[in-house]
Parts: sequence; structure tokens; C-alpha cells
Amino acid sequence: MAGEEPQSHVSIGDVSNSTFAVGSHAHARSYHGAPVSRDEGTERLLTALRELRADLSRRQAPEQTAELDEALADAEDEITRTGSADEGRLRRLRELLTDAASLTTVLTSAGTLAGLL
Repeated sequence: MAGEEPQSHVSIGDVSNSTFAVGSHAHARSYHGAPVSRDEGTERLLTALRELRADLSRRQAPEQTAELDEALADAEDEITRTGSADEGRLRRLRELLTDAASLTTVLTSAGTLAGLL
């Protein structure tokens, strides 16, 4: 048929052990190999980070805690990838917890994390 445009064809083969993202806002993370080992203190810190993030997500003032949540997510990601968090990142979390004290004083998870930092 002379008036038809040719159809494009995409084929993806085996993608095991591969990382890719598609789209204008896509983000890909790759975690290949053995899991990173963490000591008991780091495991407690990671648990506290996750608990505080969960508590913050239930708060009615997300715009006031967005920076803290972002820093918590970055620390969680770094610990998950490398097994520990950089001292500068932990210092920043301490500062943000202090700045958000009016919102976080009622959250047990914030007190737990502050104690671990």
C-alpha cells in the first residue's frame, strides 16, 4: 500500500542485570551485587529514618517538612547503597531536626532519630 507510513519496531531482549529508564521524568537506580552490610547502629538509624519519614507523611504541614523529608530520603538512600551515611549528611539532619522542632516534638520517631544522631 503506497500511502501507508512504515511502522517502527522496538525489540528489547534480555534485560537481566541492566538498568534503564524511559521518559522525560524517568529515574533509574541500580542495585547489583551483594547487599551492603551495615552494623547494628546503622540499622537502627535506618529504621529511625524510615519511621520519621512515615510519620512526616501523615502530618498536615508537608510544605514545612519537605526539606527534612528530602534529607531523610537522601540519607536512607546513601545508607542503603553504601552501608553508612556521611558525617556531613548526618550533621545536616541534626540541623533540620532542630529547625523543625515545633513540628517534630510530638513525634516519637523524631526523638528516636535525634538520639541516634
